Amino acid sequence: MKRPLQVTLLVLSGLGLLHASLFTDLSLRFVKEGMRPMLVASGVLLLVLGVAEAWSHQKPASGDGHDHEDAEADADADADADRHVDAHGHDHSTVPRIAWLLFLPALSLLFYAPPALGAYTAAREAPKAVTEQRYFDPLPATSPVPLTLTQFTSRVQQDHKRDIGGRSVRMTGFVTPDKGADGWYLTRIIFTCCAADAQSVKVRIHGAAALPANTWVTVTGTWHPGGTLGTSSAPAALDARTVKKVAKPVNAYTDALPLF
Repeated sequence: MKRPLQVTLLVLSGLGLLHASLFTDLSLRFVKEGMRPMLVASGVLLLVLGVAEAWSHQKPASGDGHDHEDAEADADADADADRHVDAHGHDHSTVPRIAWLLFLPALSLLFYAPPALGAYTAAREAPKAVTEQRYFDPLPATSPVPLTLTQFTSRVQQDHKRDIGGRSVRMTGFVTPDKGADGWYLTRIIFTCCAADAQSVKVRIHGAAALPANTWVTVTGTWHPGGTLGTSSAPAALDARTVKKVAKPVNAYTDALPLF
């Protein structure tokens, strides 16, 4: 690839990373919050490399004839360096067409970020398996009890004291429709590192009409009976009493407590 294009690609990539991680929250669609400083550092490094590459090939103006000849010689040397001829005599100094595709991810971060993961992704994968837990603290006396979807699932399927039975709970997530079945899913998508390892945790909601997919809601209700509470046979399901639309959180890819 020609040197000016290399410089342009470095600068655009650096600006794209800084735009996504420093000046907006777009990076949270792709990586965990804790990785944001590394994205900022990477963006700065790419910018510095691009500027340094451009600066290193700037030739100072001079009225000296010898300097002019030297500059022409250097320019010819640069041209020869950019010209690659293989053993068969084929010139590969021109930019391969496929190389232009490298500009697409850089430009997308600046002008069109890919949509966030949501109901489409969650509907096509099995729910994340909750970590085995043997001891549970007593539930607070407050009602409804604010819980994450993971906490609710763990209580339903692993708490042998069955404290969750009959208790009113409150959880926040987005709507994932379940076509052809009774109810819908309250869902959270969780990043371990980035979007490539995203997993979903779901709680089936009964007794309330489903809002449009990806609508963020806070649901209040009680456990929907089924199987044996405190064992893996118990479904992570809720009989909804109220469903209230809420704003999407800035950092949506964590299993956080209810928004209110």
